[in-house]
Amino acid sequence: MEAALACFGDQLVAANGKPTVIGVGEVRDYTGKYSINEGNAITQGGSLMVFSALGKIGGPLRIAERFDPTIAERELGYTDRRQLGNGLVHEVNGERVPWLPYFGGTIAQSDYYIVGGITEVNYNIRSGGAQVTINNLGPEARVFTQSVAIDLRIVDTRSLLVLKTVSLTKQFTGYEIGAGVFRFFGTELFDINIGAKGQEPLQLGIRTALEEGVLRLVASVKDLDPSICMSQKLDTIPSEAADELRGRSLPADRSDKSANAGSEQLSLAPTVPSVAPVRSLNEAVGAGAAAATSLLQIGFEFGDANLMSSAQPVLDMAVRLASERTVSLLLVARDTETWDPARRDALLDQRIANLVSALTNRGISSSEFRVTWRPSSVDTAIYRDGPGFQELARVEIRKIE
Repeated sequence: MEAALACFGDQLVAANGKPTVIGVGEVRDYTGKYSINEGNAITQGGSLMVFSALGKIGGPLRIAERFDPTIAERELGYTDRRQLGNGLVHEVNGERVPWLPYFGGTIAQSDYYIVGGITEVNYNIRSGGAQVTINNLGPEARVFTQSVAIDLRIVDTRSLLVLKTVSLTKQFTGYEIGAGVFRFFGTELFDINIGAKGQEPLQLGIRTALEEGVLRLVASVKDLDPSICMSQKLDTIPSEAADELRGRSLPADRSDKSANAGSEQLSLAPTVPSVAPVRSLNEAVGAGAAAATSLLQIGFEFGDANLMSSAQPVLDMAVRLASERTVSLLLVARDTETWDPARRDALLDQRIANLVSALTNRGISSSEFRVTWRPSSVDTAIYRDGPGFQELARVEIRKIE
């Protein structure tokens, strides 16, 4: 499913959908199959496989940790007791303190979560074979089939309504062939057997079924057609991971259709456009001319409208890239910025004005610059962008003709 998941990630980006935060709950083994000699017949790591599937999709998906928040809860406890520090001195109510202040609201809420389980394992649902022996000499062959099934559902975190369920079955085929001789040659007794046998790996099959289930569930809540990418499933394990396949797995004609479908959806309901994952400056430069657009990141200090010194080389690079392609800039700040909408918008206006001024000084006219997304005046959500950061706005420098 590596190519299919990478393709679906590209499809999400092309659809320009709102960034979505998804959590993962229990995906347990409900088969009850256990051997005293070999332990559980079915993997106990279904939830971890679902986490990995979401990570392979990437794009505008954000994964919320809800499965094992133990460390985070402990650190929040240390913070509440004023025991946690980061080696810096902080100012709280006019006093300088060594402990880390915490005012709440740093944990991102989720939009949906996925739960379910592995519900079937059926041994030897079909088998057959043949053996022919003449004078204790002859071949044999045998084939058999077993199956597993998974049941998953995606739930709206706010309403607890189940939005979509999937039930998938994976069949496994095994074979065994051989030939042997057991007879006397003269006074010597010969017992010779040769052969081969093989079976599809059971746990890998479960992972494949879970990955397909995740793809179908996310496609349902994002209102996309999963069949566009399901055709890219492979019969063998690929040599490249989903991250390496991203950007070239979605067929060109399908990409255009996904983008148009996303535009139609945006016209019906105001949603936040999504972009490809933010890359560092070195990665953006290394992408070369193969990319249709380049995405660079501009950071701002807490409550400060001035451009950071590190933004200057990024802007220089953006101007150079704009001579070849459209360049997207992502404005970010610390996720501890939790202003009310009015103050947030006023600060954002100043930041965008400073950015426009810096670009104008570099020869970019106002006609080549536009804001592609910013939160609405009533939007109080925080759009996370990796640990400790939030997205403020997205702007675009059109290709300089």
